Amino acid sequence: MIDPLWVPTKQKITSSNMDIFRRKLNDEFNLNLSNYSKLHRWSIQNIDDFWEYVWYDTKIKHSKSFNTIVDDENKMPGAKWFVGSELNFAENLLRIKSDKIALEFYGENKIKYTLTYNQLHALVSKVSYSLKKMGLCKGDRVAAIMPNIPETIVFMLASVSLGAIWSSCSPDFGVKGILDRFSQIEPKILFSTDGYLFKGKVIDITDNVSNIKNTISSIKNLIIVPYVNISIPFNFISWDEITNNNSDSIDYEQLPFDHPLYIMYSSGTTGKPKSIVHSAGGTLIQHFKELKYHVNLSSNDKIFYYTTCGWMMWNWLVSSLAFGATLVLYDGNPFFPEPSHLLKVMNENQLTIFGTSAKYIAHVKSLGIHPNKIGNFSKLKTILSTGSPLTDDLFDFVYKSWKKNVLLSSISGGTDIISCFALGNPCLPVNKGELQCLGLGMSVQSYDLNGKSKIDVKGELVCNKAFPSMPIYFWNDSSGEKFHSAYFDIYNNVWAHGDFILINQTGGVKIFGRSDSTLNPGGVRIGTSEIYETVNMIDCIEDSLAIGQKWNDDERIILFILMKKNITFNDSIKQKIIKRIKENCSPRHLPSFILPIKDIPYTINGKKVEVAVKNIINGIEPNNKESLSNPESLDMFKNIKELN
Repeated sequence: MIDPLWVPTKQKITSSNMDIFRRKLNDEFNLNLSNYSKLHRWSIQNIDDFWEYVWYDTKIKHSKSFNTIVDDENKMPGAKWFVGSELNFAENLLRIKSDKIALEFYGENKIKYTLTYNQLHALVSKVSYSLKKMGLCKGDRVAAIMPNIPETIVFMLASVSLGAIWSSCSPDFGVKGILDRFSQIEPKILFSTDGYLFKGKVIDITDNVSNIKNTISSIKNLIIVPYVNISIPFNFISWDEITNNNSDSIDYEQLPFDHPLYIMYSSGTTGKPKSIVHSAGGTLIQHFKELKYHVNLSSNDKIFYYTTCGWMMWNWLVSSLAFGATLVLYDGNPFFPEPSHLLKVMNENQLTIFGTSAKYIAHVKSLGIHPNKIGNFSKLKTILSTGSPLTDDLFDFVYKSWKKNVLLSSISGGTDIISCFALGNPCLPVNKGELQCLGLGMSVQSYDLNGKSKIDVKGELVCNKAFPSMPIYFWNDSSGEKFHSAYFDIYNNVWAHGDFILINQTGGVKIFGRSDSTLNPGGVRIGTSEIYETVNMIDCIEDSLAIGQKWNDDERIILFILMKKNITFNDSIKQKIIKRIKENCSPRHLPSFILPIKDIPYTINGKKVEVAVKNIINGIEPNNKESLSNPESLDMFKNIKELN
């Protein structure tokens, strides 16, 4: 048995929201839930009691109560939650009224400013009033091309206070990528900035915004925040205009639990992005559960997530407002003007919760940066990581080179559920390479090829009971056919997420990457993360990409290697890779070809793109390259199909 990397003290456990919740349930229902395993089991075996208790324990603000928790927990899709209730999402996030700092913003250009909860409420009130005067109503869609600045949060809260549906893209998306998304939902209002900053450069997006406004005929009003102070040669409504009124209260539209709140988008690297619609109530109660119990969030915390406004982690982070925490926002390149810049800013900021991607941690490690030499991160209690599996060497790196006494929570879920299947837990130890536990109320299992649930066996990640944050539908999918085929074609009435998972005897979880990019040589299913974990530990290798290529009625593995700067791939490195894969994986994992590559494609949100490359090397042209941060990298893979 390998020793845990971190173990909570008894005091940390008993004072945690998770343990307090467990003890409350024991008292309320006369139970004896002595540990997390029993608590989780009870939460999925008593769906009604569990979610009802979460509703009251997280103090969800509502104007009408529910008469049913869930009409049928075994109905997927289509289960109805908290039937009869009415609430407003923005009202729940703005329930704190105080002079405490709500938002603390840092720009790449060293601009910093803050908003208190009272100031945030005042701005939302003014913007909500102006939007209502423009005719924005419940059910209308609004779209945003905004950087991660406080005004974006103000726009969102003001819009959804009126019952409008919010959708956003990062400003570094190309025009086609944005049009592929927003043209589907026909927004009434478009929010934008004049540009954004990246690596010290001012990026002007006014031409893009004008193009989008003129192309989507449903857009009646364009509102622009002067973020980088570029002269704008066309008509628009300014931030000053929309906030120039005397409104000091918000008329929150009261709406059913399943009223649409957010429209998110699939990555779109294998076809036109799917428009995934999430409900106000489902998002609210799921986020509250995860933030309160799994993250152990309180009003004393300063929580940060390095994210764009096009990634679901932005939506997740914003829900932290309901707890009275301070949200720290950062816009720009985290490695500019120096590689350790973001770490320095966040150390000085005295964060308690640092959220990022596995890719960011890997890049910090590859640059030879040791965060513990930058600062002591004295208040930091939790590091959150998502976007892709966190490999063993990155667990070691965090505890050796960042902070020993910290809860490292690798979390996994997705845009599809705007939340998580597996998360951290302040009451459990951290074991290398593992996510600590499955989320409360989430009946997640690992299914084998025969649809049987297995422990300690890598299989398909499924959820066999309904949960509140399941999408309510896809936009423009009236028959529900696209929605059904996305999640329910593999197993009837069971959500299949598209990831490989292993759940061990103690409840720990491993995620092995997308099952739709599975390697399948000789009929043996292999998760790509197994190869990455082994290969990326070799010092001279920056990154890697493993792809399955159809070949002679079978499949062969091709492994692409991105070398570190100033190091050239050679036969010695190739033999080292082969040796490591044989030792740490199996002969079945050995690639037919190991090829150096100059770049590896990632989405703008930091996810490695495997399926698009797999399509290319199998002779299929991928769509929607605009969703990639480096779309030109795909061109390097076009001739791979010629390999013999």
